[in-house]
Amino acid sequence: MRVALIGQPNCGKSTLFNQVAGYKAETGNFSGTTVTYTESKVRVAGEVIELVDLPGAYTLDGGSPAELEAARYLDSRDVDVIVNVADATHLAPALELTLELLSLNKPLILALNMMDEAARLGLRIEGEGLNHELGIPVLPLVASKGRGVKGLFLKVVEVGRAKSALQNGNHQKMELGERHKLADKIARKYIARGERRITWRDTLDDVLLHPIWGYAILLFVLLMFFQAVYGIGKLIEPPLLTLFDFLTRGVLSPFGAETFLSELFLGVMQGITAGIAIVLPYLLPFLFGLGILEDIGYLPRVAFLMDSLMHRIGLHGKAIVPFILGYGCNVPAVMSTRTLEEPRDRYLAAALATLVPCAARLAVVFGLVAFYMGPTAAFALYLFNLLVIAVTGRILSKLMPEDTPGLILEMPAYRVPTLKNVTSKAWFRVREFVIEAWPVLIAGSAVLAALNYFNVDVIFNWLVRPLTWILGLPSEVGVPLIFGILRKELSLIMLGQALGTMSFDLALSTEQLVSYATFVMFYLPCLATLSVLKRELGMKAMLAISALTVVVAVIAALLARGVVSFSSWHPAIF
Repeated sequence: MRVALIGQPNCGKSTLFNQVAGYKAETGNFSGTTVTYTESKVRVAGEVIELVDLPGAYTLDGGSPAELEAARYLDSRDVDVIVNVADATHLAPALELTLELLSLNKPLILALNMMDEAARLGLRIEGEGLNHELGIPVLPLVASKGRGVKGLFLKVVEVGRAKSALQNGNHQKMELGERHKLADKIARKYIARGERRITWRDTLDDVLLHPIWGYAILLFVLLMFFQAVYGIGKLIEPPLLTLFDFLTRGVLSPFGAETFLSELFLGVMQGITAGIAIVLPYLLPFLFGLGILEDIGYLPRVAFLMDSLMHRIGLHGKAIVPFILGYGCNVPAVMSTRTLEEPRDRYLAAALATLVPCAARLAVVFGLVAFYMGPTAAFALYLFNLLVIAVTGRILSKLMPEDTPGLILEMPAYRVPTLKNVTSKAWFRVREFVIEAWPVLIAGSAVLAALNYFNVDVIFNWLVRPLTWILGLPSEVGVPLIFGILRKELSLIMLGQALGTMSFDLALSTEQLVSYATFVMFYLPCLATLSVLKRELGMKAMLAISALTVVVAVIAALLARGVVSFSSWHPAIF
């Protein structure tokens, strides 16, 4: 028996899916979080159900990737029962999709989710009346707390076994004006409005969306967020590195010193170590905190606040999500551009997201600039990165002119996040990162070890000498820059090997340190990100974005080098 879950964005459809199938789909308060359908087998009352979580869709006639995917699935697959999950607090717009689904003339169940929120708002929905009006089963549900889930799926099995169609016969497809008018009429008929209970959540938006205090609170939240992530990372990283250093020595002990196999195994172990050093200490707490902000309902408020600023670079507020994810890893950042409806917006957001310094790039900045020039210089470079992204976005939007529509975004109610959802969400995203990026890190380390063993670094340095000459860097940094494409921390690790010392200030001047760190911050994304760009946007777009990052990196590095040089000649100004 195949059962499809469908509903408008923010209705709690994926939360319902996860309650019965385990965490195998995104749950979030952002429209279009689930872009591709997800399947899982569930046993209910002795019946094996193939449960399908379709993308959020306002209508089956829409043009967004999510709506096209949902309509395509329902048209091309044999579905025994359709469960239409509706937000009970916004019943009228939800019923527009219900009326559209009725025209498919397939067994349909309407699940009214968030009934607790509806009660808080003073809304009383007459389920039996809706049942009689629509001719389909209508059941109450609070998916986030598991209320009504068992009863809903028992009804699903009952309807599926009976192979019953609609009780009221065939339904003809209606036009969009027509559906809107009828949905509103039905909602008015079967919803009674009582006294609304005013709580702290009703007044919180007056502060969080304030034109002045809203931005101040946003900066404070982001500052505390990143402070917490780096604080946790600094606590976890040293013992992990110590553990893997011990394991590496144990793995290499059977091999002779400086043999090919010992170098190869050393490269593999370095790849494993580096992957865990990024995933566990920094990326995991980052994604855990991001999940909390999502489940609380704060990210849509961030999008609202950032909408006017994002418009200045040719995007709208929803594009802030790839930028936020980019600080953990550019791979999920590029993936998240699927939530944007227009191809032009997805391309622009992906291009700019690759310029966001991920955890590996920030490690290079901290290892070179912060360590040798102080945290203030590193912070200045971070602000410079934001400025470069804004200018680049402005230029690209001029080259790709298109009227960017305003952001129409439903503000979901504030909710208390559950530990199960937040933890599962973080694990889901970390697992995606590991599958996409970690094998590349390990394989890249092995290849690098082999190349170093056969001393072919001179060839690579010669190939990129024109670039390093323009940047005012010694030729030896060519190999670290090339292999930094495999993973960005290689550009720091190999720099010490190339220069013959880990005391970088002995081999590079202050201007060269800044030039190198700035170039690494912007130039070609890692191989895992490139593969995702190709998959999401195509080969042509991947090559164009790669070329763009190199041009931006060269210009930014020269500007940063010029500022440092000027400040050394005119210290009084700075």
